[in-house]
Amino acid sequence: MFQKRRPQWDLEKLYAQRQIVQDALEEKLGSIGCDSGKVKVQWNNIKECVLDTVSDLVGKVKKRARKPWITQEMISKMDERRNWKNVSTEEGRKNYRKLRNKLKRATDNAKKEYLENM
Repeated sequence: MFQKRRPQWDLEKLYAQRQIVQDALEEKLGSIGCDSGKVKVQWNNIKECVLDTVSDLVGKVKKRARKPWITQEMISKMDERRNWKNVSTEEGRKNYRKLRNKLKRATDNAKKEYLENM
């Protein structure tokens, strides 16, 4: 029904390492034999080879904030807060509240600084 979201490759890194990626792909594709006459099998081998090479050498784009004032540190704090959200113990609630307040203060200050510097 729904398609899986494709991974977003780090294209800047790909362009910077173009020759290295190309050499690695040629080496891996050269080692794949074209023995079977089945097109699907050959296609899956080629696709797997390309995806492995690109994921090893290039990697995916990291999560980006939608707002320009949100930093990567804030995003990691958001993920940590999200982990504590569904913990139903007293300690879990305290940690969630503490992280929520810290994050709110940090984002409010960052937004205020961003708007002042515009």
